[in-house]
Amino acid sequence: MSEKVEVKPVAEFEDGDREILTVNGKSIGVIQYDGNFYALSNTCLHDCGPVCTGRVHEKMDGEYTGTGKPLDWSHNEDEIVISCPWHGWTYDLETGEHLATDDIQLPTYEVEIEDGDVYIIVE
Repeated sequence: MSEKVEVKPVAEFEDGDREILTVNGKSIGVIQYDGNFYALSNTCLHDCGPVCTGRVHEKMDGEYTGTGKPLDWSHNEDEIVISCPWHGWTYDLETGEHLATDDIQLPTYEVEIEDGDVYIIVE
């Protein structure tokens, strides 16, 4: 059965803010980035670090340009990621997928905005 949990008013979030909640024994991070809200497990799948306290940033893509040459790096503005502060494991902020291994995925939660308040749906 799903549970709708109030986080706090939208007006109390600024870009980059996050709120960490404990719901039914689960640590969940709610992050506001570039006007959007995301909710995902705050427990890194590597070593149980507090992933939602980590850096949120655009994904970096590197292109191999040849032996002995540096990668040609670029920002990918369409993919926003979060990196665990303990060991750097990085996940897609929207889907929870680990960037290096697509069979590893943090649980994510639906976010709803209702009457100016942020809610998450937890099963």
